[in-house]
Amino acid sequence: MTEMNYPRLGEKLYRRVLPNGLTVLVAPRPGFTRKMAYFVTDFGSIHRKFQLEGEEFTVPAGIAHYLEHKMFDLPGRDVTAELAELGANVNAFTSYDMTAYYFSCTEHFEQSLKLLLEFVSTPYFTEESVDKERGIIDQEIGMNLDAPDSVIFEQLMEGMYQKHDIRTPILGTTETIRQITPKNLHLCHRAFYTPGNMVLCVVGDVNPDRVAAMAEEILGQEQRPVAKKCPISAENLTCPIAEQSRKMEVAMPTFQLGFKCRPIGTGPDAVRQEVIGDLAAEALFGESSPLYLRLYEDGLIDQSFGGGFETVDGCAMLTCGGDSHNPRAVRDAILAQAAVIAADGVEEAAFRRMVRSALGRRIRDLDSFDSTCFRLCAYYFSKFDYFDFPAVYETVTTGEIRDFLKEVVQRERCSLSVIEPLV
Repeated sequence: MTEMNYPRLGEKLYRRVLPNGLTVLVAPRPGFTRKMAYFVTDFGSIHRKFQLEGEEFTVPAGIAHYLEHKMFDLPGRDVTAELAELGANVNAFTSYDMTAYYFSCTEHFEQSLKLLLEFVSTPYFTEESVDKERGIIDQEIGMNLDAPDSVIFEQLMEGMYQKHDIRTPILGTTETIRQITPKNLHLCHRAFYTPGNMVLCVVGDVNPDRVAAMAEEILGQEQRPVAKKCPISAENLTCPIAEQSRKMEVAMPTFQLGFKCRPIGTGPDAVRQEVIGDLAAEALFGESSPLYLRLYEDGLIDQSFGGGFETVDGCAMLTCGGDSHNPRAVRDAILAQAAVIAADGVEEAAFRRMVRSALGRRIRDLDSFDSTCFRLCAYYFSKFDYFDFPAVYETVTTGEIRDFLKEVVQRERCSLSVIEPLV
């Protein structure tokens, strides 16, 4: 495996692309007993239209999440129980643009890794098991519809986007999951669960060459076709719905506010735009910003308030939210403060403190095995070596923050989602 060193972070990373196309990443943690492995595919809930071997397909909303559930099935075996017997904690998640399967353990690492690679690469879908899962996921959808945090974000996405599949919940809907069959589950597995579309990342005191050898042994050497995702329709940067509200069982009004940004794509330039967005959010309404302190002192926000810059394949947004008796006043204050920063800029000394703080948080986050695995995988799909992030922070300027806020924080790019109490 190729060894890469990052003296600034005190990190090493071993990397190898196997003959079958799988990328293996190993971040060593000598002396630690805990180990973590992520096996991830570049396939999420928004990837519903794709081409495979010359044919174009459209699959039902929610199928990526449905597939995640069904991958734990093997003929006559209980994968979760087997991993538990090995002392491994296993889980999985589906996001808008990726699906991850992962475990952590302190012993029996190789047996656990073997089982992870086996069950994720083995499609096994029967009519009976797929029908049974439909009821389970339908209950999950119902729980989300009763959860204010889920409803408020999905309502915000409907207000911000007209075409992008981020408008559709990751779980799909009660109607769309009824269109999911063993046949289209097999199709999605064949299209996206192929080594050339996946990454295996391990953090811990392990032998990198042994990890790569196991992956090659279990997954084979054959390269298989990878689906080509259909282009995501371009969006107008104006939000189609300026404000939406709904009544639910909440103690006080809660809100999410979003500003629509240009999609950032992939690669180093995209990561730079992400860092600019993160720092712009900190400058505008972060905990150390003048606006945050003023809103807090005026009783318009509390400790639930927070936000940042979010990206998904084909879209990006500046968001914030929390509990507030007057969400509209918070929105107007954010618009007004962005105009002040656009005119006056950010004070250089304050900006440098902000950069040091943000960089420090990222570096401290490397202590988390879970966070390190997740970020290495996510940034791999973004075509960026995550451990190169310090250099990005060090080159961002106050002018870029000012220009970002001047462009993005505009009323026409803004959508407000509010949940009001029932009474």
